[in-house]
Amino acid sequence: MDDVYRRLKEMLRVEIIDLEFQEDKIIVYVPKDQVRLAVGYGGAVVKSAELVLGKKIEIRGR
Repeated sequence: MDDVYRRLKEMLRVEIIDLEFQEDKIIVYVPKDQVRLAVGYGGAVVKSAELVLGKKIEIRGR
């Protein structure tokens, strides 16, 4: 989990409040005002993180 947290923090470049692991995806909780940064233009940041980690990623604001 620590490795996944570190890699996501590097790729998304936002503060990560919490991670939730489900069978087929990782839910990443970030501050509400940083959701757009985490997702990236057209979802580019999330898509590239999904390719690197091999899991679907869902970004949620908190």
